Amino acid sequence: MIKLGILGAGGIARMMVKTVKGMNDSGDDSVVLYGIGSRDIKKAEEFARENDIPKFYGSYEDLVSDEDIDLIYIASPHSYHYEHIKLCLEHGKNVLCEKAFTVNADMAKEVCRMAEEKGLVLAEAIWPRYQPSRKLINEIVAKGLIGEPKIVTANLAYDIDEVPRLVRKELAGGALLDVGVYTINFAEMIFGHPDRIKAQCSYAPTGVDETTSLLFEYDDGRRAILYSSTLGLSDRFGYVYGTEGFIQVENINNPQCIRVFRDYEVIEEIPVEPQITGYEYEVREVARCIENGIKEAPSMPHSETIKVLEEMDEIRAQLNITYPFE
Repeated sequence: MIKLGILGAGGIARMMVKTVKGMNDSGDDSVVLYGIGSRDIKKAEEFARENDIPKFYGSYEDLVSDEDIDLIYIASPHSYHYEHIKLCLEHGKNVLCEKAFTVNADMAKEVCRMAEEKGLVLAEAIWPRYQPSRKLINEIVAKGLIGEPKIVTANLAYDIDEVPRLVRKELAGGALLDVGVYTINFAEMIFGHPDRIKAQCSYAPTGVDETTSLLFEYDDGRRAILYSSTLGLSDRFGYVYGTEGFIQVENINNPQCIRVFRDYEVIEEIPVEPQITGYEYEVREVARCIENGIKEAPSMPHSETIKVLEEMDEIRAQLNITYPFE
């Protein structure tokens, strides 16, 4: 039984609470809620009381210093992930960190090296990488149901441009790191890493990207066309187009249904299995890693996390976007 501590008491932390409670209610006690840490002890106490969490802490240092905690889930804004991962690792804690894992690849390389040296599990909580839908999509492609895949498209956009952390450069704001990362991961789970990237965006008054368009080019002629935005709602669909048909994925960051088309007719419709929140797959995988002495999550090893961040670094370089603390 792995005792989980949560660093940060915001909305994403509540999703993790719902996930672990749902796992426990279904008879899976591999991970249990143990503690919540916030920089405001009243907030931590209220969060703990509302969610039946045994312990609460008024600082992140107190949270990571509790020797009974086995795993920390980092639920703070991504501009703080680097320092919070380091804090956890320095105190001997295994870590599951929300996306974007860090702001840039150099930060990711440093903390991954640190985890490897200390023999600790460190994993990025990019949930589509762990979900069963990933295997389902790849199986459809491998069976040749759509012929040879040539084009991937994906979009993810929400009306969130008034959220302060998403428009402030000092908080690594913008569409790319918050929602664009999902479109990138969707494409790369199917096609792998591109040979070339071309990026364009529109800018918020603060200088962060608010709408970003990406073209991933592969030397064999395949293409991925990706779109993300903080300005309005999109349908969140992903497509894989082949020489004989195409796959439609409903909601790329938490797939709900996968449809296979030939001659514009549905030949197969695969509903994704019922889930608690969709986070349970990453939690279970990291728990298995800790229990079995595996130091990297097979679904999202360090090399993949770093490669995606290197690509986002390149994209930001093309867009001329840097953050003050880099």
